[in-house]
Amino acid sequence: MAAILALAGTAMGASHGSGGASASDAAHYAGDSKHLGDRWLRQGMTGHDVRVLQQFLGFAGFPTHITGTFDRPTTRSVVAFERKHNLSSDGIVSADVASALRKAVAAAVNANRPHGTTRINGDGTATAPAGAPRQVLAAVSAANSIIHTSYCYAGGHGSWNSSCYDCSGSVGFALHAAGLLSSPAPSGDFESWGQPGPGRWITIYTNPDHIWMVVAGRAFDTADFGGPNIPAGSGPRWRSNPTGNMSDGGNYTVRHPAGL
Repeated sequence: MAAILALAGTAMGASHGSGGASASDAAHYAGDSKHLGDRWLRQGMTGHDVRVLQQFLGFAGFPTHITGTFDRPTTRSVVAFERKHNLSSDGIVSADVASALRKAVAAAVNANRPHGTTRINGDGTATAPAGAPRQVLAAVSAANSIIHTSYCYAGGHGSWNSSCYDCSGSVGFALHAAGLLSSPAPSGDFESWGQPGPGRWITIYTNPDHIWMVVAGRAFDTADFGGPNIPAGSGPRWRSNPTGNMSDGGNYTVRHPAGL
C-alpha cells in the first residue's frame, strides 16, 4: 500500500486554515511538480500532480475528469471531499486535505483488492475478478471490444475508435475507457505516466518501443508472448502469462495508475 500511495518529494507545508489563502501562502503554490504533495493545489493550476489529484478523487468516490488542469469541476470535487471529511471547504488541497485523501484512497484500495485473477474465456475475452473497481471493469470491457482488430502502426492514435491498433493504441484505448487517460500517447510517454512500480489491479510495462498492460494477473498485449493467440489475428489479445513479454529482452519501466 505504501508503494502505491507514496507521495514522492517534499512534504507540503503547514495546513491551510479557514478563510482562504493569504499572501504568505504564495510559496506553497510556487513552481510546477510531478508529484502530488510537493505543493498546495488550487483552481487554475496545472501539472501531473493535478492529474494524480483528479485520479485520487475518483478512487475516493468523487469522480473527476482527468485533465491535468485544476478546473471548476475539480474544485467542486475537492470541496465535496473536504465537507465529507470535516475539513475547511475552501477547495484548496493543503497538507490536511492531501493526508485525508491518501487515507481515503488507501481504504478504497484495501476494500477492493483483487480476490482472484482475471479469467480468459474460450473466445478470447476476459472477465475481471469479483469485486473489481469500476475502472478495472471498464478497462477489461474496452479491451474485450478490440480483440478482433488487427495490428497496425499508430493505430488508435488518430482516433480512439480504429479498425486496427498498435501496442500503445491498445493500452491507451482501455485506459481511456476507464477514465485513466485523456489523450493517446506513444509507449515512451508512459514511462512517466501514473505512479512507479506495479499496481494491485493494473500494471503497465513500457519502453520506447513497446507497451503492454496487466490487469489482475493477465496481460493485454499486441505481441505474441505469454499464451495462445485467441482469437486468431495480429492485434491486441489477452495472454495468460502477465510477464511473458519480458522474454523479448526489452528494458521495461513498470508503472501503475494511482490508487489501482
